[in-house]
Amino acid sequence: MAKAKETVSRTLIVALVLSIVFSVVVSTAAVMLKPAQVKNQSLDIKTNILSAAGMLPQGASADQIEDMFGEFDVRLVDLDTGEFVEPDAVGVADPMKYDMYKAASDPQMSTNIPSSEDKAGIKRRPNVAKVYTMSENGQITRVVLPIHGYGLWSTLYGFISLEGDLNTVEGLGFYAHAETPGLGGEVDNPRWKQQWVGKEVYDGERAEPKIRLVKGGVGPNAAEKEHKIDALSGATLTSNGVQNLVNYWMSERGYATFLQKLRKEEV
Repeated sequence: MAKAKETVSRTLIVALVLSIVFSVVVSTAAVMLKPAQVKNQSLDIKTNILSAAGMLPQGASADQIEDMFGEFDVRLVDLDTGEFVEPDAVGVADPMKYDMYKAASDPQMSTNIPSSEDKAGIKRRPNVAKVYTMSENGQITRVVLPIHGYGLWSTLYGFISLEGDLNTVEGLGFYAHAETPGLGGEVDNPRWKQQWVGKEVYDGERAEPKIRLVKGGVGPNAAEKEHKIDALSGATLTSNGVQNLVNYWMSERGYATFLQKLRKEEV
């Protein structure tokens, strides 16, 4: 009986020691890999921004991506006033470190959206957004804006890029979503994304956007076709979600006030 108890005790001690060793190994690995994970996440965001802007060459290396992204100015914008704000206003030294999606979950840094206005299904909007602008000789040549909203099964996160007129779409892309492959997941199809290029968000000076996804496709003689894109086949709710989220973020509740001031060189 004594030997049996001794065997059980040894087994428990060995199991405990192994558990501690494995915990230390896993914790050490997590700490050591953290910088690489952060670097990869940053590179992925930069890649998606360049892709939305139509600037990403096929097979671009990490160094090329960093160099091309360096042409952008990363700024923070107060969405209510449309004015640029300094990074320290949101508690960061580098605007790239600001997480607008984390801010959206903080009641002190975000605004609750009434359900009647929440077409994008995001519930809360950060007070300050991060934008990416490019200039030449003091003139804005493009601006890339983060957008997100609910589709059928998930929140889609992406970017929309506008030309220097701050109205014509250069490109649109989503880097995270869980829509149905082959249906709503076709938001990732390059042929569908290409349809966005050259479309116009606004009609003249109006602040309310006019983007529409058309079920059955946009015919060659369709009225106001400059604002219309083919809806995703068999994915009505995802199409509605994309239309709603783009129009929400391009409205005065999103970036419209900022874009109007930028167009008039008031910021």
